Amino acid sequence: MAPAKPRFIGSDIYRGSTYGPWHPLRVPRVSTVMDLSRALGWLPADQFITSPRAKAAALHGFHTPDYVAALQAAETAQAVSDEVRTRHHIGTPSNPIFAEMFRRPATGAGAVLLAGELLAKGGVIYAPGGGTHHGMPDRANGFCYLNDPVFAIQSLRRNGATKIAYVDIDAHHPDGVEHAFAGDPDTLLISTHEENRWPRTGAITDRGVGQVHNLPLPAGSHDDDMALVRDAVILPLVTAFRPDAVVLQCGADAVAEDPQSRLALSNNAHWSIVAALNGIAPRTLVLGGGGYNPWSVGRLWTGVWATLAGAEIPDRLPNAAEQVLRALVWETRGGRPRLPPDPWVTTLRDARRTGAIGAEVRSRVTEIAERLRVWV
Repeated sequence: MAPAKPRFIGSDIYRGSTYGPWHPLRVPRVSTVMDLSRALGWLPADQFITSPRAKAAALHGFHTPDYVAALQAAETAQAVSDEVRTRHHIGTPSNPIFAEMFRRPATGAGAVLLAGELLAKGGVIYAPGGGTHHGMPDRANGFCYLNDPVFAIQSLRRNGATKIAYVDIDAHHPDGVEHAFAGDPDTLLISTHEENRWPRTGAITDRGVGQVHNLPLPAGSHDDDMALVRDAVILPLVTAFRPDAVVLQCGADAVAEDPQSRLALSNNAHWSIVAALNGIAPRTLVLGGGGYNPWSVGRLWTGVWATLAGAEIPDRLPNAAEQVLRALVWETRGGRPRLPPDPWVTTLRDARRTGAIGAEVRSRVTEIAERLRVWV
């Protein structure tokens, strides 16, 4: 029997939804991936699933009932009291009031809860609306109202996965996921993230009592640095762990064009990790995450789907796909539209960003590789 085709879980709730005119998440992301993938002929109807919205009770598996109720009430009223703002961090510049502030993250949570069920017998699922890895049990945190990676791991476990490897290549450390699972020996947590970048957690010495491995990367880290991390840290750790499921948070803010980090990866680095992890375990779930340049995040996440679906990425995009990218608007704080350079609208694949591997990267890779030697 041929293996089941990879499936894409998405939703039109992301189309036109914005955190506000000046917030980094004012830009379209998931809708761009859906539109690009369809324009390229990569997303037939039989591989697309419309995400359900998680009910409030389902969110109590990680978040407190008081917080979930406050989030729902804030969406309804489009306002919060000072008390709610202070306690739950809702209605702040980072976690603002906006029209879909409960329904949008609940849709991301619904996607991963469903994914865990659909992957009970194995397979590959892509949920680019997921990846909100900063959410805490009783508060919003770092643009994240709900922590869908936590729900993904919980759902996979309820549906037969005993050991789960969570790999996070976002530019920011997944503090909420580590909070949930740092003490769990059956969850492997690996994070690469920019050092000294908010939330300023995830030092290489931060281990917890479970299988936690943090590898902060210096600003300017490029594709060759990440290739070393992939081959000497990520793949050996995941392979030795022998997981039943791999969850990859594929935040797009680690690429050079993103305004929220100083890393210098191309999208090739992300795609190579997606390809390397796919197939290590019977179940693979890939999520989105950060990404604040609409062209770079749309191109990167569409390439993730191409990698999972086995589609060939063209050197130049066909006209229908090019028009999807040309229709994007990204305004500066002064209200002027930014004009994308030609490769951002005519290609999917970045030029590779290579260079000498930094001494700091080598040293940190060696330290974690030594842990692996002791572990196995």
